[in-house]
Amino acid sequence: MAVASGVKDREVTAERLLAASAKHSFDPLKDIDWAAPLLPDTYFIAEERCTLYGTRTWDRMSGRQRIDLSRHEVASTASVGIWFEVILMQLLIRHAYDQDMTSRHVQYAFTEIADECRHSTMFGRMIEKFEAPNYGPGKHAHELGRVMKTIGFGIQTFAAALIAEEILDTAQREMMQDVTIQPLVRGVARIHVIEEARHVRYAREEVVRRAPRLNRAEMAFSRLVIARSAHVIARHLIHPGVYAAVGLDPKLARAEARANPHHHETLRAWARRLVAFFEENDLMAGPGLALWRRSGLVAPDYRPPAKALAV
Repeated sequence: MAVASGVKDREVTAERLLAASAKHSFDPLKDIDWAAPLLPDTYFIAEERCTLYGTRTWDRMSGRQRIDLSRHEVASTASVGIWFEVILMQLLIRHAYDQDMTSRHVQYAFTEIADECRHSTMFGRMIEKFEAPNYGPGKHAHELGRVMKTIGFGIQTFAAALIAEEILDTAQREMMQDVTIQPLVRGVARIHVIEEARHVRYAREEVVRRAPRLNRAEMAFSRLVIARSAHVIARHLIHPGVYAAVGLDPKLARAEARANPHHHETLRAWARRLVAFFEENDLMAGPGLALWRRSGLVAPDYRPPAKALAV
């Protein structure tokens, strides 16, 4: 298990993150050319990252349908990103409420909240530019998010933050370097990756600091909450409405996507770094493993390393 003594003092870390924020923050309303037209016949994400890539339906789709599906899938993921950022902002406010408001740790929490406000605006503008609907995660997940933002606390706040941040960060690192996709998508990904790197460090160090302090009951409950968060986020990144938007039967296409080995590999690739971190901190164990397997973020036969099996 990672040990808290290996983590720098939280005030030193926060001071450095504040300094980095002062030097490397963006205003997406100014730093992105929203008036630039989208390029014709250009994917919005690499085609092999589309959920239907490699399926029989994909083989039957026209080139226009495939590109449009990539547009709607990026829009859907962005809308889920907004949903989760709103949850995260509320969790961070609740975390700060009980802390020393003069501490650098809390001041960085406020800075991260400001970043997330801008990111949500940026994602909203991108969805609008794509002429796509605000898909969101769906009604059921929306209500589950209401519960999470109300009862989540402590390590759950920071672990849940990492689930969304690390998955999107890995995906967007690919996107920002892919010169074959829309420049607007690359620009949005670049801003998000640079600023989210600070958020990931802040959350990771809090998880490492707090995990060894949990008693058996707290650890068991936290593992379950974290697993449920991972399941909800992963299963709702792509709204079934994206398939209807390109003329497909949404129920059939969604089922085909969820059975698609290419899509499974994409999810596991995007989650690999996150899963390794949770393993190191003993957070992958207990009844929640069934939810992890169903999420698609790990293999169906996944078992954590032996050191993480204690319940």
